[in-house]
Amino acid sequence: MHARSWIRPSCVVALGTALLLCIPLVAMHFTNEVRWTAGDFVVGAVLLLSAGTAIVVGRRLTTSAWSRRLVVAGVLLVLLLVWAQLAVGLFS
Repeated sequence: MHARSWIRPSCVVALGTALLLCIPLVAMHFTNEVRWTAGDFVVGAVLLLSAGTAIVVGRRLTTSAWSRRLVVAGVLLVLLLVWAQLAVGLFS
């Protein structure tokens, strides 16, 4: 596999992460209910970048459409569970 074949998906993951993190950044200007610190943005970026990278790698390592769907669903499930735990302490 060539190095160039990883550039486009990596850019899509990075751009998607940046766009998703713009939502709370803009919301903080309009309401006092959204109060994110720099640490919150760092953790969010790490979570989204790692989930996106895991999806890209998992899709490349699997061959069937069914297994690719399972990889995406599994990564998204783990992402949502970790995000919920960090946000509201779902499991404690």
